[in-house]
Amino acid sequence: MAASDAGVSPLDPDLSEEAALHEGGLRLVAGVDEAGRGAWAGPLVAAAVILPEPHSVPDDFLVGVRDSKLCSPELRETLFDAVVGAARAVGVGSVAADEIDLLGLTAANELAMVRAVRSLHPSPDFVLVDCFTLRSLGTPQRGIVQGDRRCLSIAAASIVAKVYRDAWLADLAEPHPAYGFERHRGYGVRDHRKAIGANGVTPLHRLSYAPLRAITKRP
Repeated sequence: MAASDAGVSPLDPDLSEEAALHEGGLRLVAGVDEAGRGAWAGPLVAAAVILPEPHSVPDDFLVGVRDSKLCSPELRETLFDAVVGAARAVGVGSVAADEIDLLGLTAANELAMVRAVRSLHPSPDFVLVDCFTLRSLGTPQRGIVQGDRRCLSIAAASIVAKVYRDAWLADLAEPHPAYGFERHRGYGVRDHRKAIGANGVTPLHRLSYAPLRAITKRP
């Protein structure tokens, strides 16, 4: 039974999806996930990860890698290094705030994921995506509900996307010190709302989001 059909522990994503595809002759399988979908500011970032063939890795391969939301920041940093060191290929794609406002969140989410996949070298034979189907990507693919908790390559991509985006927001905090991006990573927490009220919005803010439309009184 494939992982997408089984009752898999949310703490133990595995390689069963990848192994089934490898047995069918597909050698380069990428997992894809994103970070920052719900943030009010900063880019939406996606990552794509191709792991080694399942039969070539030990039983404890990337032990501890799981949905990035289940990990502390310190653990994510450690797992990021492990994933990047073990992967056959890692790709990252992003969509800026103004692109999100122009395209809408769903289309921007797909664009970030497609950019991540297209940045992979070598290119994948098959793509496993957390929840989504990427209609604009011609590569064979499968969307897996709760894929970041079931499928190891998707979980690995969730770690890469989250760590990459967090580091990016920390860098963006330097030219915008009043907003605390290094602490809340652009999400709509109380301190962020207060900073917007005191200082207004920046080019990093997603002005199409309802809370920001209300603050800026934009239609």
